[in-house]
Amino acid sequence: MRLDSLAVHSGRDDLTALGVHALPLDLSSTNPLPDLDTGGESYESMATGGHPTEGGHVYQRLWNPTVARFETALATLEHAESAVAFASGMAAMSAAVLSRTMLSGKRHVVAVRPMYGGSDHLLSTGLLGTEVTWCTEAEIAASVRPDTALVVVETPANPTLELLDIRAAEAAAGDVPVLVDNTFATPVLQNPLDHGAAMALHSATKYLGGHGDVVGGVIACDEETANGLRQVRAVTGGILHPLGAYLLHRGLATLPLRVRAQQDGAHRLVEFLQGRDEVATVHHPGLDDPRGLVGTQMRGSGAMVAITLHDGYDAAARLTSAVRLFTHAVSLGGVDSLVQHPAALTHRPVAPHARPGAGVVRFSVGLEDPLDLLDDLAAALDASRVATPATPPVAQWRPSTQAPQPAGV
Repeated sequence: MRLDSLAVHSGRDDLTALGVHALPLDLSSTNPLPDLDTGGESYESMATGGHPTEGGHVYQRLWNPTVARFETALATLEHAESAVAFASGMAAMSAAVLSRTMLSGKRHVVAVRPMYGGSDHLLSTGLLGTEVTWCTEAEIAASVRPDTALVVVETPANPTLELLDIRAAEAAAGDVPVLVDNTFATPVLQNPLDHGAAMALHSATKYLGGHGDVVGGVIACDEETANGLRQVRAVTGGILHPLGAYLLHRGLATLPLRVRAQQDGAHRLVEFLQGRDEVATVHHPGLDDPRGLVGTQMRGSGAMVAITLHDGYDAAARLTSAVRLFTHAVSLGGVDSLVQHPAALTHRPVAPHARPGAGVVRFSVGLEDPLDLLDDLAAALDASRVATPATPPVAQWRPSTQAPQPAGV
């Protein structure tokens, strides 16, 4: 089947046998066992990363049928053998790092900036017992060491949407597995495993759910990798809640339609922003792609847009305070359009030299009429030029010279 049909039907193969049409939601925290041997064997299998035996579901922290259906559906869309779902994107990223260090006995990670600020913070602090080498795409090969367990990249990158060649990164990594954060592209526009990546990670909170009402993460990979991820998940308790899995699975059915419509809106936004004097640079994959990755690695340029404002932080603060149809909020990928200032929010923990510029503002384009979005943004850009009495005062925060550290580090 083609993508749109797979999005609707994947992960639903058992529904007819169950006698239901809509996705069932199993909220059981514990499950009755047919006998002691079945329960014990199933528990051991799941606690070590395997699957339950027939009738031996045991306990929701280990396995849940609603979660498993979503995993099957996502794996299908990502052209993967398996997928493992987690309580958040950060739980998924943590499990990926822990599983690789656990299986390999190595502690070094190579990571390419820019990337999501939470992932950057996790790797920088060494909370998981790892050492990170930050590099550019061209420096991956030189950064890999004998003790490297994982290479982590994100493309398009958060927040300024730089593109990375996945095949080139995989070749540079050699025998070291490559994890690609595929949140911005989604399986609609990019399948990292088709280009040699070992894992495709999603903050499922974003486009997969698409409605701003669920938090989750998921990694698509081969079955051997999934076994390690499930073992970490079972031990740490990071499994996705069944209600979240239900909402995410339901969201997949409309994912291709949403992403394409949002991408069309983003194209209108880019054209508009390129003509505004307040904007120094428009960041979008379709604008700066000398290697032709849009159309080869990606099937489209996506629905995320960022700009750099000439007047820096003060202009960004006025713009984000002046929008009315765009919601000033973190996150992305929902049906409603969002705007945020990465340096002050999602990327605030990032080291100062790697933090996005103070004039960078990021937009997630939703499903509103593009003309209404352009009207709202035109007024907000006008307001960004000069503070008026109607404009809320600019916050006193400025990008600091030192990245904050979590308590206890």
